[in-house]
Amino acid sequence: MRSNRAAAVGAVTLSLALAATACGGGSSTGGGSNDSPKTLTYWASNQGASIEVDKKVLQPELDKFEKQTGIKVKLEVVPWSDLLNRILTATTSGQGPDVLNIGNTWSASLQATGALLPWDAKNLAKIGGRDRFVDSALGSTGAEGKDPSAVPLYSMAYALYYNKKMFADAGIAQPPTTWAELAADGKKLSKDGKWGLGAEGSNPSENIHHAFVFAQQHGADFFTADGKPDFTSDGVVTAVKQYVDLMAKDKVIAPGNAEYAQNQSVSDFAKGKTAMLLWQSASANLQSQGMSEDDYGIAPVPVQSGTPGTGAQVNSMVAGINLAVFKNTDNRDGATKFVKFMTSDAEQKILNTAYSSIPPVKTAQADSAFNTPANAVLKDTLAKSAAALPQVADESQFETAVGTAIKGLFADAAAGRAITTDSVKAALEKAQQQMPAA
Repeated sequence: MRSNRAAAVGAVTLSLALAATACGGGSSTGGGSNDSPKTLTYWASNQGASIEVDKKVLQPELDKFEKQTGIKVKLEVVPWSDLLNRILTATTSGQGPDVLNIGNTWSASLQATGALLPWDAKNLAKIGGRDRFVDSALGSTGAEGKDPSAVPLYSMAYALYYNKKMFADAGIAQPPTTWAELAADGKKLSKDGKWGLGAEGSNPSENIHHAFVFAQQHGADFFTADGKPDFTSDGVVTAVKQYVDLMAKDKVIAPGNAEYAQNQSVSDFAKGKTAMLLWQSASANLQSQGMSEDDYGIAPVPVQSGTPGTGAQVNSMVAGINLAVFKNTDNRDGATKFVKFMTSDAEQKILNTAYSSIPPVKTAQADSAFNTPANAVLKDTLAKSAAALPQVADESQFETAVGTAIKGLFADAAAGRAITTDSVKAALEKAQQQMPAA
């Protein structure tokens, strides 16, 4: 899932059990699934610096698909603040698009509604088969042991972006590799109205992604092996406190960032207001805001000690966007053709280049266009040191509950209130009580 998109917070409290009895989505155009539909509706997620940027990227490709197949695609780019609400409403009402983007972290939750077309072996064969996709991307397409609820479209990973000039001016030769180094460097860089690190404390989605990584580094999980929420373990509490302490204790994040939402920290970094940014596949976004590739460096996200790897050395969640089809679409054949088109080698190269993301299709990922130094960091992270968020039915509620709890902790830090182990644990306890399984 794209970290600079705030997850919707209202509709995730809808009962997914009710949604499971719904029909799904689908447009009102076309005939049955065995017909040759002439129109599809597509909800795309906001991947670029703006919705208008996305339309400029996508429309030529949709026109190309229409020319090839005779099927017109009606595009709507949906902001991340609205997307989950819109999808959940569609699963309960039966009124939705034929094809849609979903944040890959939502895959298991939306799978549990029963509204999405399962990508079983027969359906996957229609788009070239399961083996076309990278294993790490397939790991975020639904609950383990079940057919995927979507197929990977864009793969992303977190990286540390740093301003080369600001680092040089502060006498810092290399990007930090541990959190202790980041805090020390951040203090040197936080001066003259500028700050060491940007964050989006008011963005629950961003908060949960970082909290998940910190928890992994402390050997902790937010769910037990049998899928029950476990938000108050020592490791989780320590992890969340360490993240919020970048503002509260280390003071390398501006207090005003507690109110930041979607894309605001990227904008600050592009304007030279902050020296470091923890972000997913940010190059296209930064360059659209006037930064040159020479202005910034890209390094792996820090770990507690040592170098990134598996287990406690995880430094990113497996981020990305999946492509799903509503099960009750009356344009199933056309929808399948569209998914095949969007995951074809040619389109994977075009779209992932436009968004600075990594193709989840093996043959496209191997293309020389994705072997740049910047992409090398992202590809290496996805291959060696990224982990999927919990693929459980209550995942979207988890993101909202914990992400919102961290939002409150950042607000406390900005107001000068103490961030203690007890206060963090209390916030996480409250979040756990909001979970259906609790």
